[in-house]
Amino acid sequence: MGVDLALLRAVRGAATDPATVDSVRRFSGLGEHGALWLAIGVTGAVLDRRRRGRWARGAAAVAGTYALNTAVKYAVRRPRPQLEDLPPLMPTPTQLSFPSAHAATSFAAARAYSGLLPAALLYPAAGAMALSRVYLGVHYPGDVAAGALLGALVGSAAR
Repeated sequence: MGVDLALLRAVRGAATDPATVDSVRRFSGLGEHGALWLAIGVTGAVLDRRRRGRWARGAAAVAGTYALNTAVKYAVRRPRPQLEDLPPLMPTPTQLSFPSAHAATSFAAARAYSGLLPAALLYPAAGAMALSRVYLGVHYPGDVAAGALLGALVGSAAR
């Protein structure tokens, strides 16, 4: 927990510019419940008839990852970070932290949609979404790492 807390403090402590915080908050909001990634998958399935099945499997992987992540979150019940000197910069639907659903759905999408969209765009976007949660002070880095691993595993199964 010592390294996890130190990394959280370092990243969350960097969130000092109001314009940057606002931009990161908006970007992170796109990942709520996997919405951005589900929208990409559904749009791909509608527009790309030739690869519709692959898009649908990818979107199903994102939805399944969210459901699995939620089950793990309620089983583990790790509370979100509570730092008096560095409070969270956005509200969250629950007070449960492990694993990060934003990271899980983002990496599930990056893995499942690779080959349909450029991986060189998907993985940096997934990484930015995951990092946004630490930057905003709502997840420990370990929550994000576990979510990314979970998502990559489920996303791989959908390919």
